[in-house]
Amino acid sequence: MEVFGPTWENYENRIEENWRQVVTESDTVLIPGDISWGMQLEDAAEDLRRLDDLPGQKLLLKGNHDYWWGSLSKLKRLELKTIRFLQNNAYMVEGVHLIGTRGWSSRDSQEFNDGDEVVFKRELIRLQLSADARKGTAPTIAMLHYPPFDKTGRPNEFGELLEQIGVDLCIYGHLHSEGLYAAVEGVINTVEYRCISADYLSFRPVLLWR
Repeated sequence: MEVFGPTWENYENRIEENWRQVVTESDTVLIPGDISWGMQLEDAAEDLRRLDDLPGQKLLLKGNHDYWWGSLSKLKRLELKTIRFLQNNAYMVEGVHLIGTRGWSSRDSQEFNDGDEVVFKRELIRLQLSADARKGTAPTIAMLHYPPFDKTGRPNEFGELLEQIGVDLCIYGHLHSEGLYAAVEGVINTVEYRCISADYLSFRPVLLWR
C-alpha cells in the first residue's frame, strides 16, 4: 500500500504495534475486507497467519480486492485459531449479533453498469441471508466493505435494508486517501454509521462497542 502515498509508509508494522497496544485476548476485532493482496488462498495464507497470531478474536469480511477468498470450507481448512469468516452467516459475540456482506458500488456511481446490477442485487440477498441467520434478540452490528450510501451521502438500498433488519451499528471501509472526504458517519434514521478504513483511523484499532 506504500504506493498510495506517505500516509501508508511502514503501515504493516504500525498496525501491528498499535494493535498490540490496545487489543487484549478477550477483545473481538472486526475487519471488513481488503485483507491481503494475495491472488490465491495459498498466497494470502501468510497474511492470515500473521493476523491469527495477534491478540484477540477476529471476524473477517471479504473486500473487493480479496481475490483469494474462496468457499468457507476452503477457508476453514487453514485451521486458524482466532479467525472466523463472515459470509451468508451470523455470529453472536459478547452479546451482540455480527452480520454483513461485501456490498457494492452505489447505483448512481458513474462506472455502474449492467454487470454491477447483478452483483448489487446478489449482495443485497447476502445481507438478508446474514441477518436471517441471527438467533434470538440482541443488538446487531453490520459489517460492509463498501459504504452503503449514494453519491449525495444518503443511505442507498443497502442502508435501507440495514434499517429494515434492525441494525444498530454499521461499519464500513473501502474509502482511502481523497476518497475519505466522502465518508459518512453518525446516526441516520435508526442506524449509526462508522468508517473504519485503516488510514482513516491512523492504523489504530478503535473501540466500537462496550
